[in-house]
Order: sequence, then C-alpha cells, then structure tokens
Amino acid sequence: MTTWRKTRVLPGMLPLAVMVLLTAGCGTQRAGDAGDAYRSAYPTPTGVSTPSTPVDVRCPGESSAPTPPSASTAPPTQDRSEPPADHYTENHGFRVPLPLHGRSRCDGLTAVARVEGALEPLRRRGDFAPDSVRSTLIGLGYSAERVRAYQNGSGVGFLIDIGVSPWCVEGTMSADSTRADAFGGYPDGSDCEPPSGGH
Repeated sequence: MTTWRKTRVLPGMLPLAVMVLLTAGCGTQRAGDAGDAYRSAYPTPTGVSTPSTPVDVRCPGESSAPTPPSASTAPPTQDRSEPPADHYTENHGFRVPLPLHGRSRCDGLTAVARVEGALEPLRRRGDFAPDSVRSTLIGLGYSAERVRAYQNGSGVGFLIDIGVSPWCVEGTMSADSTRADAFGGYPDGSDCEPPSGGH
C-alpha cells in the first residue's frame, strides 16, 4: 500500500528554482557557435528582390543594339494616390504577346528574315492568295498543321506555330510590304493564338 505525504515547500524555494532553470540556458551562446555560423551563411534578407529586366545583346546581322521593351509590352503601373483609371490595358494584358529575349530573340530575328525573304517574291508578283502564302511557308520546312494563312483585307495574314524557340511567327503581306514578327506565345495561352479570355 502506498501512502502519500504532503511535503512542505519553503516560500522562497519556488522562485529560486525558476531562476536557476532560466539562468542555466540563457547567455551560453558565444561567437563562433552554430547559431552565428547559420546566420552568416543564411543572412536575413534586407529587402524584396525584384526580377531584373532581361538584357539582350546584338544578334548576328542586326544593325543596331536592341531596343528596350516598349510601354505597350511593359506591365502597367498606377500611382496609388490617384483614383483607379480605366483598366482596359491591365485587363487585356493577357492578349499582349510575350517578347523573346537572349538566344530566342536571335532565333526569332532569323526566322522573321527567312519568312519575309520567302514571301517577298509573291508580294512583288501580286500573288495575295492565302494558299500561295501557306505553300511557301510549308516549303520553308514548317509543319503543314501549324501554318495558317488567311485573307486580310487586300493582303494576306499568316501565323506559324513553330513549337520551339521562337515559338510563333506572325505577319502580313500586302502590296506595300511584307512584315513578320516572332514572339513567345501569350501569357495565358498555350499556343500562338491569342487567348479569348483572361484577366
């Protein structure tokens, strides 16, 4: 049989025991301890990092240095002290094609020159039939399933979904000129067609 006995604690013993426990663990870290080593290896961030703007170099055959992104391709900024303005640009940013940078940009310029060069003889002859444009682009080695050509007023519009960098080449051919542009798809899309909805 077990009996319980009450033991009496002197009034000053409890605070003394608490103080002994607290002082035993405090102030024992010294320079060179593991905590200092961790903090020096993984410093506390001092600010929020922001992604840098991609820097493009001059590509082979390019006559001048690349231009920085235009205001139409840069994300819109708004002064928070002003009342909200028309959000058309912000709400339709998903329809702005993604620009190419670095090696992809150089590949895009090469593809554009190749496409414009192949279509220029058609333009000079006045052959503005979508089938002629499509056949010429397929003749460059692009997949028939990924080339579209369509009537665009008195000229022809075209779109090539290349599937590798540069992802897309789009342009028009009219009596005045042949123009093409390479881009990296759309922010909310999965191919070279602009998405129909987004934010």
